[in-house]
Amino acid sequence: MMRVVSTIILGGLIIGMTGCEPAIDSRLPTTTELAGLFGDGIELRLNGNVVEVTVTQSPDQLRRGGPIWAKAGPYIYLFTPQTQSIFDDYGGVGGVRVTTLDGRDRLIARALLQRSTLNSVTWKRAINVSGRARVEGTRRPNTMVELAEYGEENTEFEYSARYVRTDR
Repeated sequence: MMRVVSTIILGGLIIGMTGCEPAIDSRLPTTTELAGLFGDGIELRLNGNVVEVTVTQSPDQLRRGGPIWAKAGPYIYLFTPQTQSIFDDYGGVGGVRVTTLDGRDRLIARALLQRSTLNSVTWKRAINVSGRARVEGTRRPNTMVELAEYGEENTEFEYSARYVRTDR
């Protein structure tokens, strides 16, 4: 008898505990909500549960910065407060993918950051590394290298062989 009562109480606790869990926010952003999030001239759209950001990278950046700037391009936009807010505000977003194109709409680089990759501490680091590269990248190219390396450690990425040699 005692065993039956214990089983019933345990079952009730399990059912009660699952009822107390907060609802999972699975909302996805609308096109209107995405528009202008990163500024003018940047295309944003939703592909399944992935927000896709497409940016045309300046030919001048590619000439001056070469493969370093080609590699760092997606991470300049990926590791930002805007991307963090997409994850914070829309629980249904599974990832953000940034694609950089040249002036002829050819792929330069692409990087996908999945929702669960960064936490509150690592987001601060990511935004800091990206911000330093944006501010100091021309004077201190090593900040762009650091950004690209950080991006490669935290994303699924692809670089065009046209801009980045991959045989090293």
